[in-house]
Amino acid sequence: MHPPLSLYGFLRPKPERVDDVRALLTSLVAPTRQEEGNLDYHVHEHEDGRFFLYEVWRSQEDLDLHNQFPPLRAFLDHLDDYLVAAPEGYFNTMTSPHPSLGG
Repeated sequence: MHPPLSLYGFLRPKPERVDDVRALLTSLVAPTRQEEGNLDYHVHEHEDGRFFLYEVWRSQEDLDLHNQFPPLRAFLDHLDDYLVAAPEGYFNTMTSPHPSLGG
């Protein structure tokens, strides 16, 4: 079995879209956590207005399936409408064991 993948980063919404971005990101938490390949999914809101996302996926295939979820796909396809700049994102293979995978 391959180590899990982590995806994390910051999103800075346009001032007039903060509420829209917050609503969308928080609406994704419950359905994403129910996806078979999701190991962790967290959304944080910083005092400076940025949102921080932290996700852990069992595999690239699981993440690819997640990225096709229609509400998420609509957001990803129109990021310029919501964000002041491209997301500051990072994608890595976890080096620490994940507890749900026997680590």
